[in-house]
Amino acid sequence: MRVVADQVAALSRGGLPPASTPRTFDILDLPAGGGQLTAALRQQGHRVTPADINQAQPDFVPADMTKPLPFADAAFDVAICLEGIEHMIDPVLLLRELIRVTRPGGRVILSTPNVMNFYSRLQYLFTGTLHQFCPATLRDIPPGVMADRFHIAPTDYHRLRYLADYFDADMEAVLGDKWKRAALLPIYLLIWAIGYPWARALFFSSAAEPWRARNQRIFREINSPPALFSRSIVFVLRKR
Repeated sequence: MRVVADQVAALSRGGLPPASTPRTFDILDLPAGGGQLTAALRQQGHRVTPADINQAQPDFVPADMTKPLPFADAAFDVAICLEGIEHMIDPVLLLRELIRVTRPGGRVILSTPNVMNFYSRLQYLFTGTLHQFCPATLRDIPPGVMADRFHIAPTDYHRLRYLADYFDADMEAVLGDKWKRAALLPIYLLIWAIGYPWARALFFSSAAEPWRARNQRIFREINSPPALFSRSIVFVLRKR
């Protein structure tokens, strides 16, 4: 939440000098949870619409993320979805809806457990399960039941970037929170040193040459500290 609140504050300033008045945004906070992020963004002066299937606060708008959202096209400057997309049977629908309700030039900000960090890669190598996506503790919930299915839809940079582009948005930034198991940094660096040449060979092969400019940015972002180390990853998309 702190990472996202700081990002919204930076967007509202937009490079303005400190003495200037920041812009005020219309923001969707979905799922709003207990309302903590909504409160923080309102303290910044923004107009925030909290939405959720729960009614934790009296001003929450009822919204089911498994269905089309109850908001008009281009209703918000910023649409925020923290730790929500990984709970969805159809994460593609949710992403499409978040982009739909965002104005051209506005941002969609999502956070999700980072399945690309080195700790998750190690867990997958040795157990065949991704960190925070082990099926052993999932409840068996019948279709159509309104319940939290927990972490069932791992979402990585590559899939989200592709889908965002398909729905007319660009990946603008990749952010992260605290590092996962920073004590394993020597092992992480060894993995990086072994894998880096292999990854370069994939992204800058002769077959990939027509998309070199795009691939350079992808390669830089997937090798950034947030992608490699953070527990949760935060994607900032800009609607075209």
